[in-house]
Amino acid sequence: MEKECNGFERLLTIMNELREKCPWDKKQTLDSLRHLTMEEMYELSDAIIEKDYNELCKELGDVLLHIVFYARIASEQGHFSMADVLEQLNHKLITRHPHIYGDVEANDEDAVKRNWEAIKLNEGKKSVLQGVPQGLPALVKAYRIQEKARGVGFEWERREDVWNKVTEEMNELHQAVEKGDATDQIEDEMGDVFFSLINYARFIHVNPEDALERTNRKFIRRFQHIEKRATENGLHVNQLSLAQMDEWWNEAKMI
Repeated sequence: MEKECNGFERLLTIMNELREKCPWDKKQTLDSLRHLTMEEMYELSDAIIEKDYNELCKELGDVLLHIVFYARIASEQGHFSMADVLEQLNHKLITRHPHIYGDVEANDEDAVKRNWEAIKLNEGKKSVLQGVPQGLPALVKAYRIQEKARGVGFEWERREDVWNKVTEEMNELHQAVEKGDATDQIEDEMGDVFFSLINYARFIHVNPEDALERTNRKFIRRFQHIEKRATENGLHVNQLSLAQMDEWWNEAKMI
């Protein structure tokens, strides 16, 4: 613990020195760092998916740097300090874990989540969905909305019912397309299909974002194999027939 505390103190010292002496660091604002932070979070996500622990260590450091950077800027503007950030975080963790730091019982994950959401409402939140950021990507947002609703008991009872809802929504989408409904109506039905599929993924303990990203990477790997084979045969990929593409695609599946 002493090593971690000393390392964090050193980081704060370095941040202060950079903010005072480095032209680039001196120029940064909360707004200018925002898009860089988002990029760092995606890089962290990549490292987690790839199970690259050396890279994961580096990316965690980059994210921590951004947190310290934001706190330093806010402190300069008289809003709050890094100490305030840590104090608020510590307070929240203690008050929202009464089964650890109080006399509340919570013997499973669902009980912990119910307590968490109930405490947030008691803190003045008007809705359990209030904590879902508006700027989240739609797939991640849908997953978080469903998790939040589950935390207060709004949940399907049986996995089979969730799957039935998926097929119901897919049928409604198919009917809307076949009838030639307006684009916005078809879009609504497509959204319902995605939402129900995300719900089913959650019910079978699969993170839909991770699952889709795995498929994205699988597709990229297989398609790039097609491109590689085309090059080896003196061709560009757009000169291939669909049958040739299928052959090399199946070949890539065996690798």
